[in-house]
Amino acid sequence: MLDINLFRTDKGGDPEIVRESQRRRFARVEDVDDVIAMDAKWRDARWELDSVNAEFNKANKEVSKLKVAKENADEAIAKVKELAARRVELEQQEKDAEEAVNTLLKRIGNIVHDSVVVSQDEENNAIVRTFGLDTKRMEEKLPNHVDLIAMLDIADTEHGTDVAGGRGYFLTGAGVLLNQALINYALAFLAGRGHTPLGTPFFMRKDRMAECAQLADFDEQLYKVSEGDDKEDKYLIATSEQTCCSFLRKRWIQPKELPIRLAGYSTCFRKEAGSHGRDTLGIFRVHQFEKVEQFVAVSPDGDESWQEMERMIGNSEAFYQSLGIPYQVVNIVSGELNDAAAKKYDLEAWFPSSKTWRELVSCSNCTDFQSRRLEIRCGAAQKGPEKKKSYCHLLNSTLTATERTLCCVLENWQTPEGFVVPPALRPWMQGIEFIPFVKKLDKKGKLVEVSPPPPPLFAPKENEPVEAKTAAEMIAALNLGQ
Repeated sequence: MLDINLFRTDKGGDPEIVRESQRRRFARVEDVDDVIAMDAKWRDARWELDSVNAEFNKANKEVSKLKVAKENADEAIAKVKELAARRVELEQQEKDAEEAVNTLLKRIGNIVHDSVVVSQDEENNAIVRTFGLDTKRMEEKLPNHVDLIAMLDIADTEHGTDVAGGRGYFLTGAGVLLNQALINYALAFLAGRGHTPLGTPFFMRKDRMAECAQLADFDEQLYKVSEGDDKEDKYLIATSEQTCCSFLRKRWIQPKELPIRLAGYSTCFRKEAGSHGRDTLGIFRVHQFEKVEQFVAVSPDGDESWQEMERMIGNSEAFYQSLGIPYQVVNIVSGELNDAAAKKYDLEAWFPSSKTWRELVSCSNCTDFQSRRLEIRCGAAQKGPEKKKSYCHLLNSTLTATERTLCCVLENWQTPEGFVVPPALRPWMQGIEFIPFVKKLDKKGKLVEVSPPPPPLFAPKENEPVEAKTAAEMIAALNLGQ
């Protein structure tokens, strides 16, 4: 959420900046005035409570003096009791007002960056960069990713739907290896660029999730886990961004520790309630998928977070360049930003069968919007007014949601006879460089068996001998101490 001092003119804030940002988001400007009004009530309640506390302390001292002097203190004691009761009443009023301010603050999105195009129409997303525009595949009637999965026999959505319901799937054979190759390559790719791999939990406690997710996500995206022995609600994560945020919560991070760059890896779960009827076939838009996420905490000083945003989208671009995927990077319009993002890039990849660009990457600079609520602070731990605290800027960017990326890779690397494994993925493919079709589309678009069938990819091989030694023996043989 935003810094409350942005709404306070006496603290150097300018509420008009927040109002203008709300206009750019096509959101309620009146929410800003509601915050200002409730904040005034909270500050009045805080002032009155401080005044009563001062009177209470003064009256307590007076009682002590009278008792030391062995004088009658009945009147002073009565006053202390009266002030104590008033203090309890005011403490509750102050607490209620503060909670009301925070509730209203959560309705207001981050300050939109000046470089964001003001529009509600995604058609106005600004193209920033392109790759492979002149050499992208443009053949007619190429099989799409749904057909290719069946032609290669690398996923089974029929049995997946039977077992898991709509959008369920099994990855099979080379499909498992391809998906795992994308995961392994993505983690190695980011590790080579200074990101520490972080395998995260798949679910979060409700209060922790509430610090990271928008309220709308609880209904549209998040699966609730039935309570266990601890009787505590939990939610399956929609992205490891959520768990990475919580990983750093309530920390004082020293400047020398920044930037903190993580490569979050997890299985993710989404209801996709807002996409009913869209992409119901194949594995492009599913309820369960794997994702490798860039997550970074940087200093709030200067334009460090904006430089980091360019570095992160650059990482994603380099990743897809290494896979030979044409793409365009677009600057998302203001009306399509989520509450936390001050600016967002999408990387849209080329799907040649439909001749369309589809989003594979979202890269957001959330500045201090998330860290303020999560209490992720910079510098030495200190006490005092809010204005003395400095909050880290947080950024996140997809590197790959692997099932969706696999769909794109399949379309771009297909041949009339099968699928060429991109060289970048081959180190994790058990020597497989080409996957032949086991089915093809006939003239009517019906899948038929290839005749004669290709040799199996996983035929039994001569078992290679294994060196039968214990770990202790093998460590000793390495002579690590010499």
